[in-house]
Amino acid sequence: MSRPGHGPGLGLALASALAFGMSGSLARPLLDAGWSPGAVVTLRISIGAALVLPLGLRALAGRWGLLRRALPTVVLYGLFAVAGAQFCYFSAVQTMDVAAALMVEYTAPALVVAWMWLAHGQRPGRLTVLGAAISALGLLVVLDLFSGAQFDLVGTLWALAAAIGATVYFVLSADDDTGLPPMTLAAAGLVVGGVLLGLLGLLGLLPLHAVAGDIDYAGLDLPVWLPVVLLGLVTAAIAYGTGIAASRRLGSRLASFVALGEIIFAVFWAWVLVGQVPVATQLAGGALILLGVVAVKLGERTIEHEEPVLV
Repeated sequence: MSRPGHGPGLGLALASALAFGMSGSLARPLLDAGWSPGAVVTLRISIGAALVLPLGLRALAGRWGLLRRALPTVVLYGLFAVAGAQFCYFSAVQTMDVAAALMVEYTAPALVVAWMWLAHGQRPGRLTVLGAAISALGLLVVLDLFSGAQFDLVGTLWALAAAIGATVYFVLSADDDTGLPPMTLAAAGLVVGGVLLGLLGLLGLLPLHAVAGDIDYAGLDLPVWLPVVLLGLVTAAIAYGTGIAASRRLGSRLASFVALGEIIFAVFWAWVLVGQVPVATQLAGGALILLGVVAVKLGERTIEHEEPVLV
């Protein structure tokens, strides 16, 4: 199926990356104050679902047959792309730096390229591979890992699990064969994810610990409801809605690489919300990431189609 021009899609993808990039910096002070990852994720997704649901129903326009036929996609999206990815990411953030956790999670674009090759026979060209390598190098520079920073085992495993969820997010977001409007898929996925996490909490399988009182953000005490609302509004409702719309326009491969900009935005939000000031090497790494995205974009023209390995 042909896709519309990439211009609007790139704008939506960057808006999504900007919104998603705020999540770790908003969540980390809550986790440090005693909140459990389960409580942060459940509230974030539930608020996002409540905000997006009316828009999703309006976009659906009574075409309930579309939703019924897309039910397996919606369930997978809610389970892996929403609940799983975010819970695993916030679990990783508990034991490692926000940027380091994102670096591990954003091995997802490479997993997307591998999946599209194995499952759909879309073998990446040299420019795509080169772009992936340049972006990976940029991430290493942004995170200053060449200075000897280390991942802890538990946090790394959680972040790798988040990468699998992110891969599902990009692949399913780009799949417009179901006919579901982007906002409907976002709403349905958020509802499924929120219900799942809520049930796990009620059954005692998912710890839900929350702490009242002000939360410190870069020396500024904020009422606890404010970051919680921002997590739901910005990093869930806006992030998922714009992200799905971007993937429909760009395809899962290109959208996943543009989303690497989330690392740059995460560094910015960490500076604003947590007081971490970016250094020159991080800015240089950001330039490498963008260069890699350009190479991937150009590489879209050299994709070779062959028989898929997974049939």
